[in-house]
Amino acid sequence: MLVSDKAVFLDRDGVINIDTGYVSHSDDFEFIEGVIEACQKIKDMGYQLIVITNQSGIARGYFSEDDFMTLTEWMDWSFADKGVELDGIYYCPHHPEKGIGQYKQVCECRKPAPGMINSAKEFLKLDLEQSYLVGDKLSDIQAGKAAGIGTNILVRTGKPITVEGEELADHVIESLQDVISLLK
Repeated sequence: MLVSDKAVFLDRDGVINIDTGYVSHSDDFEFIEGVIEACQKIKDMGYQLIVITNQSGIARGYFSEDDFMTLTEWMDWSFADKGVELDGIYYCPHHPEKGIGQYKQVCECRKPAPGMINSAKEFLKLDLEQSYLVGDKLSDIQAGKAAGIGTNILVRTGKPITVEGEELADHVIESLQDVISLLK
């Protein structure tokens, strides 16, 4: 099968799973209703599916990178068990003010910076103008715009939508399930 050069980028907490704050173990991870089915449809439509997530809980010392990787592997297998292959998972473990040790830094990967998106673009040879980003807060949309993603969408399943976020986003939808009707 020919791999597409278009993608749907998904933030994790608030888009894929219920954001209960610094989710770091599978016991605390609850998929938002309809997410798996929406991801199946996105893949069926020929899009690559990429997760991009800030994980300042690592920087703050709330959980380790190993904890994050274990949860990420569990999430990835949960998708795979339902026939959804994630094409990439990118994360930022840094925080510019609240980080500890090596994790306290200004970086190019922490959204609103476009580093994670640019890394995926290079590695997966993506056409960002034909791609979509789905996030739940302003920094997600800012990262998508900075990277040149064609369509940037906010969902109401995570953080409360701000006026600034609503103005910057191309669309505001209820949940990831609603993104299907926007894909070309």
